[in-house]
Amino acid sequence: MSLKDLLDVSKDKSLSGQKWHMLRQAIVKRLLSAGNATIAELSSELQSSIPTVTKAVNELLLESYVVDLGKITNSSGRRPSLFSINPTCSYFLGVEVGIANMSIGLQNIKNELVSIELGTSFVLENTQESLLQFCTLINSFVEDSSVEKKMIVGACINFSGRINSMEGFSYNYFFSENRPLTEIISEQLDLPVHLENDTRAMAFGEYSEGVVDDEQNIIFLNYSWGVAIGMITDGKLYYGKSGYSGEFGHSTIFDNRIMCQCGKLGCLETEISGWSLVNQFKAAIKEGKQSKVVLDDNAVALQHHAIIAGALNLEDTLCVDLVTKQSEKMGRYLSILLNIFNPDLLVIGGDFAQLGDYTLLPIQSALKKYSLGLVNRDMRLKKSTLGRRAGVIGACCVIKEKMLSPLINN
Repeated sequence: MSLKDLLDVSKDKSLSGQKWHMLRQAIVKRLLSAGNATIAELSSELQSSIPTVTKAVNELLLESYVVDLGKITNSSGRRPSLFSINPTCSYFLGVEVGIANMSIGLQNIKNELVSIELGTSFVLENTQESLLQFCTLINSFVEDSSVEKKMIVGACINFSGRINSMEGFSYNYFFSENRPLTEIISEQLDLPVHLENDTRAMAFGEYSEGVVDDEQNIIFLNYSWGVAIGMITDGKLYYGKSGYSGEFGHSTIFDNRIMCQCGKLGCLETEISGWSLVNQFKAAIKEGKQSKVVLDDNAVALQHHAIIAGALNLEDTLCVDLVTKQSEKMGRYLSILLNIFNPDLLVIGGDFAQLGDYTLLPIQSALKKYSLGLVNRDMRLKKSTLGRRAGVIGACCVIKEKMLSPLINN
């Protein structure tokens, strides 16, 4: 049975039926939040008798919500059994959609990836045909996995740009119909669906399973084709009033008269981003500078990858020079965020993070130069450890938290 069944309200409307359902939920909540436990521990913590807890646990065992891990070996006297959540009782689907590809993953309830596909070819367009192809690819992934769809509790879909997670709308893609995109995709997938901004999901992925240790106030930089930040405050994702927080790349900073992809002039992205890097590279070649890298005009959205690879793998002088100059600028403007938010941790993620020190050292140097010493002194700078998996893992973690919140937060 799927955990979805336990999330529903009790079908038995009697007082005793409601209490029994709540006890079963409480046992699952305890095992989810604090880990494995014995009957005696559950009885003590839930303030319910051992016979009652034993009966409830036996039911949960029979329904495959819980597994018996066997007797505790280091216990004296009669050795009790240790119980745990069954990792196969529920799964969570995460999908990250890029301009030229998409990535999909499935996690079980213990945050273990059971299936993942990175970089599946897909062209994101604001058309009905693109949306249907997108849903078909997701359904095919689920069919090819070892997981039955009925065991999937829900799906989280990440898109770039303006996402209203609360109402289920994307204002950059698939907004032709006057109803929530979550509703449309849910019909195609036959699953509950949640929409999330890609950078916010990446931030939550790093917080849940990546580079974050015990830090609770975090800024995550998604430095890729575009630029955005995800923020975590007191261990919770920060959305802002309408859910559009984090549009760092569309801060009007430069007086350069360059049109940004958002339609405004002089945004940070016009000089610091993957697409601006491509423009800078082309301008340098036109001026007569030399490079080993040749850009593919048939794959515009991936051209910055070629320049990054040129710096990382070929040590191409022009590529190295361009990415380090951009990164130094990035550090300068990140220092503004540090001075405002005073975070515990700044995580550098996205495509540019794979450059390692070519990106991190210029950023770190600029942060020391431009941010207040008292702010920068106890702030840690780290590179993403999840890399290309950050968005998918983050999506799985987001939908898990959303769907299990009745158990975890009540």
